[in-house]
Amino acid sequence: MKTSPAGISFIQRNEGLVLREYNDNGHLAIGYGHDLKVGENFPNGITPQEAALLLVGDLTEIEPIVTQLAPQANQNQFDALVDFTYNLGGIALKTMLSHGWEQVPVQIPRWDNVAGVPNKGLAARRAQEVALFTS
Repeated sequence: MKTSPAGISFIQRNEGLVLREYNDNGHLAIGYGHDLKVGENFPNGITPQEAALLLVGDLTEIEPIVTQLAPQANQNQFDALVDFTYNLGGIALKTMLSHGWEQVPVQIPRWDNVAGVPNKGLAARRAQEVALFTS
């Protein structure tokens, strides 16, 4: 399954757009939360179009993980889980799903901490993911 255009927009809204490299909790990122890989360097920043291309490239790595771990997902569920995984990674998705498919709307909000401290921004993002997942 692929992330829908609405799902891509959802991720873009949740991540926000930063056209210069920035520190994202201890690692460099750019664009819509793209983690810089070894050898990547954007000293002059990027354009919004380049940020969109980086996001689409990142999704080609995330989508197979979500497809494998949640093959029963409908499009909205898939898009919500892609957003969750883009933000937290595949291990977090696997851990969250280990509680059972019916528990996903209950489990997603529990992933709202930064370094063990509840974060209002992440709580809002998790609430949006639950709303999309259950719609």
